Amino acid sequence: MLTFITKVKEIIALWWSEFTLQTKLMAAATLVVSLIMSSLTFWAVNTIQQESNINDTRFGSDLSILIASNAAPLIAENDIAGLAQFSNRFYRSTSSIRYIIYADGFGSIFFGIPYSQAEVKNSLTIERRIKLPDDYVQNTDLPFVRQHQTPNGQVTDVFVPLRHDNQYLGVLAVGINPNPTIVASSNLTRDVTIAVFITIWAMVILGNVFNALMITRPIKELLVGVKNIAAKNFKQRIDLPLRGELGELIASFNRMAEKLENYEEQNIEELTSEKAKLETLVSTIADGAMLIDPDMQIILANPTARNIFGWGEDVIGDNVLHRLPSEITVKLTKPLYQMIEKKTQAEAEVAGTEESTTVADLPEHHFSNRDEFRIRIDRPVSRTIRLLLSRVVDGGSENIKGIAMTVQDITREVELNEAKSQFISNVSHELRTPLFNIKSFIETLSEYGEDLTQVQRKEFLDTANHETDRLTRLVNDVLDLSRLESSRTYDLSEVYLAQPIEQTLRTCQLNAKDQNIQLHQDLETDLPPVVGNYDLLLQVLTNLVGNSLKFTNSGGKVTVRAYKTKAESNTVGLPAVRIEVNDTGIGISAEDKEAIFERFFRVENRVHTLEGTGLGLSIVRNIIEKHNSRVYIDSEVGVGTTFWFELPIYQVKTEEVLKSMT
Repeated sequence: MLTFITKVKEIIALWWSEFTLQTKLMAAATLVVSLIMSSLTFWAVNTIQQESNINDTRFGSDLSILIASNAAPLIAENDIAGLAQFSNRFYRSTSSIRYIIYADGFGSIFFGIPYSQAEVKNSLTIERRIKLPDDYVQNTDLPFVRQHQTPNGQVTDVFVPLRHDNQYLGVLAVGINPNPTIVASSNLTRDVTIAVFITIWAMVILGNVFNALMITRPIKELLVGVKNIAAKNFKQRIDLPLRGELGELIASFNRMAEKLENYEEQNIEELTSEKAKLETLVSTIADGAMLIDPDMQIILANPTARNIFGWGEDVIGDNVLHRLPSEITVKLTKPLYQMIEKKTQAEAEVAGTEESTTVADLPEHHFSNRDEFRIRIDRPVSRTIRLLLSRVVDGGSENIKGIAMTVQDITREVELNEAKSQFISNVSHELRTPLFNIKSFIETLSEYGEDLTQVQRKEFLDTANHETDRLTRLVNDVLDLSRLESSRTYDLSEVYLAQPIEQTLRTCQLNAKDQNIQLHQDLETDLPPVVGNYDLLLQVLTNLVGNSLKFTNSGGKVTVRAYKTKAESNTVGLPAVRIEVNDTGIGISAEDKEAIFERFFRVENRVHTLEGTGLGLSIVRNIIEKHNSRVYIDSEVGVGTTFWFELPIYQVKTEEVLKSMT
C-alpha cells in the first residue's frame, strides 16, 4: 500500500513539474478564487439556515405558549376528550407541527399526537414517559427550546410548563419541523456550489494537461537546446512534429544551430591562436593578474596569482569570493558587487534616483573605475598584498564585461616601512634620556649655582659633559642602532665595568633622589675587564637601571652588582663576570617574562599607567646578543626583579675566540 502511494506521489510530482510557472500560478489563483467563492456560498447558506432556526424557534415558542394557555384549563378539569379535539385541530391546521405531547408533573405521558395512551391498562401496558432536559425549570412561565437531529431532519423541541390557578399540572412538548422551502433552497445552493467547484477544477486540470502536452514540452525542448548552444554544443537539434508558430520557431532554432556549427568550425583555429597569445602575455607578467566575469567567476588567473593564493589549475570557473582568503573576501565583497552591478557614483546620480539610492545602501566604500586595497593575509603564507581593481567595459563604456584584478606582493615594502618606523622609535627613545639629563643639570646649575659648592658645580658640569659626549656618540652611531637586529657586528674590546656602572648611577642619581629610591653598587674587588663595547654596555646599564627606577615605589632600593663566575657554572662557557640589576619593585608575572623583551611590549599596561615606548628591554636583549650572551630575568610579583647577564673576562685568546664566533 505504501509503495503504491509513493508511486502515485511521484507520478503527480512529475506531472506537476511539467507545467510552466505561469500555469502553476494560474492554477493556484483558480484554486484560491474557487475556495473563496465556495466559502462565501457556504457561509451564506449557513447564515440562511441560522435565520431559519431562529424563525422556527420563535414560531414554536409562540405556538406552544398559545396551546399551553388553552390546554391548561382542560387538563385541570381532566377533560381528555376536549384536549384531544383541541390538539388535533392545531395539529391538522399546519404541517410545521411534528408532535404534541402532554405529560404530568412526574413526566408520565397521558396524551400525545401522533402518540396515544392506551385506554385499558393491564400488566403488558408500557408506561411512556417524557425525558425532560436537565436544565429545564418548571417554575417559570417561559418556554424551554432546543434543537436536535433526527433521521428525517432537524426538529425544534419546545417545552412549556402547564399551569392553572398557580398550580403546576405538567409539561407540554411541541416539535416544530423546519421550513421546507428554506431547507430545499439551502440544499440546492450547496449542491450547485459543489458542482461548480468540481467543474472549474476539471477544466483547469484538462487545460493544464493540454498545455503540458502541446505547449510546455516544446518550450522545454527549446530551453534545453538554448542551454546547449550556450555551452558551445552547436550540434544540438530539436525534432518535434509541430506546426504553426511553434513549428516555425523550432525550424528557426535548428537553422541557427547549423550556422553556429559552421561558424565554429571556420573560426576555431583563429580563436585558439588569439587565446594562446593572450595567455602567454598574461603568464609572463611579474604581478598576479586575474579576470572575473559579471557573475564573479574566475575567467583567467596567471601563475603568479595562483602562487600567491595557493591555487591550482582547477580555479577557473569558480566564484572568486569562494577562493580568496577570508581577509580579502571581507574587504572586497561590497566593492566588487558595486563595480559589477552599478556604475560609478557619478554615473548613478545621472542615471536616476533609484540607482543612486542603491549605491547609498553600501556606504562603507565609495568606488570608481579603479580601486586599490592593501590587505595582509595569513595563508598560504603570511604576506601583505596590494590589489588593484579595474572595471572592464565594452567599446561604448556602457556595459561592464568584468573586472581585472592585479595582485602585487608588497611584503618586503611593508617590512621596510615597519623597520623605518621602528628605527625612528628607537632613535627617539635613546636620544631623550641624555637630552633630559643635560637639561636637568644645566637648569640646576642655572637656578641653584650660587648655592652649590665648587666641587658640586664641577660634578654637575662633568656629568653634563659626559651626557653630551654620549649624545654625540648616539647621533654618530644611530645607523648602528638601527642594525641591532640585523647581521651587523660591533667591535668588542677590553671594558672595565666599574666606569659604565658608576656613570650610570651618577646619571640616574637625581631621578632616584626625586623618587626617594636608594641607588647602590656592589662590585667585587679587583673585578677583571670583560669583552664588550663600552657605549653599548652603558646603554644596557642605563636602560636596566632606568627600568628598575620606573617600577620601584618610593622608599625602595636598586642595586647594581658585578662579580666573577667560573666557566663550569655560567652560561657562556668561559670565565666571566656576571652583572645584575636588582630592585625591590612591583615585580613581573610569569606570563610576561618572555614577552617583556619584545618591541613595544609594556608590562605597565597591565599594572599601571606609566608612560613608555616599550623599546628599552628589546634594545638590551639585542645588545647582549651582540656580545654573544643572553639577558635573563628573575622576578616575583610584589617582591622585586633581577635582570642579569654574563660577559667573558677579557683575554687575548678570549677575544680571538669571540671574533671567530662572530
